[in-house]
Amino acid sequence: MNWLDIGALDDIPRRGARVVKTAHGCVAIFRTGDDRVFAIDDRCPHKGGPLSEGIVHGHMVTCPLHNRVFALETGLAQGADAGAVTTYPARIEGGRILLDARRLLRGRAA
Repeated sequence: MNWLDIGALDDIPRRGARVVKTAHGCVAIFRTGDDRVFAIDDRCPHKGGPLSEGIVHGHMVTCPLHNRVFALETGLAQGADAGAVTTYPARIEGGRILLDARRLLRGRAA
């Protein structure tokens, strides 16, 4: 993988998010309460809500527009006919958040 440094882990508060703009759209980077990071499309497939503005709980995020809950690890929404968002590989190295740049270029973001 070709990792892209997008910033310091400490730049994102616990249970918070930041947005990375790409040529394909925006990707939301989440930091959980246990200091793990996850990257998913920032746009909810249901009503287009900005997931980066949602509530992070455990390894889930709740859309701010209509309360649909997405698993940060898989991108899958809970419930029948719930949909999904694209996920992107992310990791922490030396206190920095890294994203797989090749996957960002190949994948479709919000």
